[in-house]
Amino acid sequence: MKYVKNTDFLNLPRLSLIGAGPGDPELISRKGYRLLQEADVVLYDALVSQELLDELPQNVHKVYVGKRCGQHSWTQDEINQFLVDCAFRYGHVVRLKGGDPFVFGRGHEELQFAQAYGIPVEVVPGISSAIAGPASVGIPVTHRGISNSFWVVTATTRKHQISKDLKLAAQSSSTLVILMGTRKLSNIVQLVLQHRPVETPVGLIESATLPHARTILGNLGEIEKLAVEQQFSAPGIIVVGEVAGLHPFFQDKRRRDTPFMNQPEQAVQSSSSIAK
Repeated sequence: MKYVKNTDFLNLPRLSLIGAGPGDPELISRKGYRLLQEADVVLYDALVSQELLDELPQNVHKVYVGKRCGQHSWTQDEINQFLVDCAFRYGHVVRLKGGDPFVFGRGHEELQFAQAYGIPVEVVPGISSAIAGPASVGIPVTHRGISNSFWVVTATTRKHQISKDLKLAAQSSSTLVILMGTRKLSNIVQLVLQHRPVETPVGLIESATLPHARTILGNLGEIEKLAVEQQFSAPGIIVVGEVAGLHPFFQDKRRRDTPFMNQPEQAVQSSSSIAK
């Protein structure tokens, strides 16, 4: 890609760290969208909507610097240096990240690196998929009388081991929202089963907020089988806890599983009359 070097001394180097939200292009903030339109260069991640990129002015340079599991086209050190180089050469650099830059997004590492070179940085928070993903399918992460708190954890560490925080979270009664855990679902289930009942509701949300989003629902004892049968894949969010049971699927399931004889006497009589 060919760039034209910035020769306007008024166009000073600066960096905007912007959260694009969980996937739906309409979920970016107004401020984030405005700064995108003002950018000279946009460095974007894998989960950023193509529709959002297509709305950028034609003179804005777009560079993909995404990292996906097994497909790391850029190292973090390379990204840090590149955004600084772009800021000095071209002016306003936007670092566009899926979700929120500071939620497992390494945004603060990029902020520190840029500031070390004297580049002013503005952070525009984004809607995190940790909350928006469950909400988009009707699962609240908290609910009065059911869950007073929630943990947002990543499934694995840099060494590809199960996070110690996940082990602590599993012992609590809080909602568990697990990101980047698709490939570790079996390990996660076995860990949580050590501390929670097999009937605990679980929701798997794939491509949250996007048109092709899918939700797989079940309990801890069956969710692995369901995930295999329905080919659950990344990017995905795992929600564990009683709040997942608030999804309409579980409400309908409870009605279907309720024995007929457990219905009020009036309902039984009414049904009998209809049958006649």
